[in-house]
Amino acid sequence: MSRSRTAATSPTAATSPTAATAVTAATEALVTLGSRYVRHAPGTFGKAALAARVLNPYLRDHPRRRVVQTRSGARFAVDTEDLIQRYLYLFGAWEPHMGAWLRSRLGPGDGFVDVGANIGVFSVLAARLVGDAGRVVAVEASPACHRRLERHVRLNGCRTVRTVNAAASDRRQRLTFTLASSRNTGANSIVPYDGPAEAVFEVDAAPLPDLLAPGELESARVIKIDVEGAEGAVVRGLAPLLGGLRPDAEITVEVTPARMAALGDSVEELLQTMAGAGFHVYRLANDYDPASYPPALGGPRRVPLRWRAPVTEESDLVFSRTDAEALP
Repeated sequence: MSRSRTAATSPTAATSPTAATAVTAATEALVTLGSRYVRHAPGTFGKAALAARVLNPYLRDHPRRRVVQTRSGARFAVDTEDLIQRYLYLFGAWEPHMGAWLRSRLGPGDGFVDVGANIGVFSVLAARLVGDAGRVVAVEASPACHRRLERHVRLNGCRTVRTVNAAASDRRQRLTFTLASSRNTGANSIVPYDGPAEAVFEVDAAPLPDLLAPGELESARVIKIDVEGAEGAVVRGLAPLLGGLRPDAEITVEVTPARMAALGDSVEELLQTMAGAGFHVYRLANDYDPASYPPALGGPRRVPLRWRAPVTEESDLVFSRTDAEALP
């Protein structure tokens, strides 16, 4: 066999397993360095583009499983295939404007009710804010998310958090949830879905007051509702007791008009219910684009602004008895 034929038929360095492993290791190292830059370096130069164009898709498609610490000091066991967990790994935060608003609201001895708690990002934050004299109730319908929620409560030593594996609704019933993709476990929903599903599960549902222990609703400084289209039913179930909330209680609801309509609900009905109980509506900025996170984390705190226009797109609304153009 001639030397030229040997060279033509032998694997080259560029395609050998050793070379491929080296390329993978180098890529992983660069992603780690880029993630550290986005997470820890001062300023925002280049972070938005790096996070959105390179790191976010890579960490989604090449999942990492780590225990990470958030900017508030909490610890979470994450799998970066999932959107929320990936952002915790990359930015140390999820929904930074909501987190900042909760820090401005909750103090020692307060109560917090987290409906749609997912893996516990805001429940754990609230537990740190309200201290041993406060109380936190984390309601999560998904059994898989509830298991992660419980793990994070234990991981952070949150003695004041009580978890509930159930769904909040306007009556007692059995609900079927669908998860379209494991890349966004926060999208578990009862909205009818015809596409391929990663998970389908049933869970008991009841009005929120029925899921809470005596005093948990009355002591709540903030009630957070994030239920992927079912917010109309949750608010209807809560409506009879809105008048009994503490005077400074505030309720934040992520409304998704299209999903609500698929369930026969409307944002207008929800707004009327809250207005009838003496609450004014505000809107808090929120953006899930990874490019929005570096400036959001490095900039001033955004406050909820009075909202008077129709709500036609997914929005984080804050309901308060305070009558102002912006919530302090």
